[in-house]
Amino acid sequence: MEKEELKILAQNLANPQGEKGREIGEMMHTTNISMTLESIRTLLIDDDEHILEIGHGNAGHLKSVFALAKNLKYTGIDISETMHNEAKKLNEEFNNQANFVLYEGTKLPFEKETFDKIFTVNTVYFWKNPVEFLNEIYRVLKDDGTFVLTFGQKEFMEKLPFTEYDFTLYNNKEMEQLISKSYFKRMKISEKEEDIISKTGKETIHRIYTVLTIKK
Repeated sequence: MEKEELKILAQNLANPQGEKGREIGEMMHTTNISMTLESIRTLLIDDDEHILEIGHGNAGHLKSVFALAKNLKYTGIDISETMHNEAKKLNEEFNNQANFVLYEGTKLPFEKETFDKIFTVNTVYFWKNPVEFLNEIYRVLKDDGTFVLTFGQKEFMEKLPFTEYDFTLYNNKEMEQLISKSYFKRMKISEKEEDIISKTGKETIHRIYTVLTIKK
């Protein structure tokens, strides 16, 4: 891919817009689905819980959330109007259980201790003030709640040609240091590996990613 194409891809990975954004949203769903499902499993969702997903994309995985327990409520929040609209369209069957919220990316528009479980996949690279945003997540998570943060390892991510454009990459040690500056006190690290199709074409790449289980 040319430099300009890589820039456009990077911009749409951060904030999908328009028809190109819809295409990339579908591609992200396909390439990230194993990371997303692993994150959802790690949450250990129980009946009657309220789940928040930060950066839901097209939310094509929502039925997998609702299959895990009874009487769940799901809130998805995203900075992309394109993904906000796409997620609502793709998940009309869950209107009575799912709510999608558009926001500006820094302040979570919820009361404190609203959610039992919170998760986010492949969004941390784009957080402008990560410690402040972690503290926002802490604020809206219940005291006995669980936050799962999933991200591609720096060693893997820096080999991808589009990550030089406005991505902030982390290895496990750097992420631990970041979280230690927030209000969160406990975390458990689980490292995963898989082979996937690259976002830039048809080649297969070996992805190394981390699932962090974080508690107050």
